[in-house]
Amino acid sequence: MATESPSHRFGTVALVGQPNVGKSTLLNALLGLRLSIVTPKPQTTRHRILGIVTRPDAQIALLDTPGLHRQTRRALNHQLNRVARQAPEDADLLVHVIDGPKWGDEDEGIWKLLSALGKPVLLAVNKVDKLTDKTRLLAFAAQVTREHAYAGVHFLCARRGDGVAMLLDEIAQLLPEGEAAYAEDEFTDRSERFLAAELVREQLMLLLGDELPYATAVEIEGFEDAARITRIGAVIWVEREGQKGIVIGAGGGQLKKIGSAARRAMERLFERRVHLELWVRVRESWSDDAAALKQFGYTD
Repeated sequence: MATESPSHRFGTVALVGQPNVGKSTLLNALLGLRLSIVTPKPQTTRHRILGIVTRPDAQIALLDTPGLHRQTRRALNHQLNRVARQAPEDADLLVHVIDGPKWGDEDEGIWKLLSALGKPVLLAVNKVDKLTDKTRLLAFAAQVTREHAYAGVHFLCARRGDGVAMLLDEIAQLLPEGEAAYAEDEFTDRSERFLAAELVREQLMLLLGDELPYATAVEIEGFEDAARITRIGAVIWVEREGQKGIVIGAGGGQLKKIGSAARRAMERLFERRVHLELWVRVRESWSDDAAALKQFGYTD
C-alpha cells in the first residue's frame, strides 16, 4: 500500500527582538553562512535582511530586522522602527529573540505587538552559554509560558550554533504548506552591491568608537565585475567635518584598515578577488534628512 509523501512547506519567518539580542547571529547560524553583519554594538542592523534556507521538506525565508527600540529622535530611528514593525506583519511565523533568561518591559511590549497579529510565535532564549546555573532556564520558561502563549521555547547559543538545528526543525513544521518561492541555490534576495556596503559598515562599527559608527552610512558608487576581479568604489558618509578625519585616521591609516578588512570579508562572501576603494564625504545631519535616507537606501 502506497503512503503519501510528506507535504512541502514554505513561509516567511521574522526574527524580532530588542537591539543586541543576537538576531543577526541567529540568522547566520540558521543559514549556515555569514549573511547579516554582526558587531557587539546595538542597532547594527539597519535593514530588513532576507536569508533563504532550502531543505527537502521546506523552504524558509528568514527575516532579520532592526531591534525594536524607544529612541526615535531622528528620522533614521523612526525608519528602523517602521522596518522592525512591518516585518512581523508580512511573516507567517514569528521568533521572539531575547537576551538570556531576562524579561523586561521592552520584551513585554514586543510580545504584545507580536501576539496581536494572531500568528504562531516561538520564543528563542539566546546567549544561554553565559548562564552558570542552567537550572534557571526551565523555571524561567515555565513562568513566561504561563503568562504568554508561545508556540514553543528554545534555548540557544546562536554564536556557537547550540540549539539552532532544533529551532529550525520546529520552524519548518509550523510553516504553511506551499511550494518553494526561490531557486535552490539562492540564499538571499539582496544584491552584491548591498552586501558590499554592509560589509564596509560592519568594519566602521567594529573599528570606530561607540558613537561615531551611528553617524556613518555607506553608499556604493561603482561595482564592476571584470574577468578575475570585482572593482568596488564606496563612499562613507559622515555628518560633520570633524568626523571625516576620525574615519580617515593619521596618514589614512584608519581608512586603510577599514578597507582591508571589508575587502577580505567581500572576497570570502563573493568567492572572488575584490579591489575596493573608499572615500569619506560629509553630509550634514544625514540621519535626520529624508532625502539622504532615500539616497542611502533606508527608504523606498
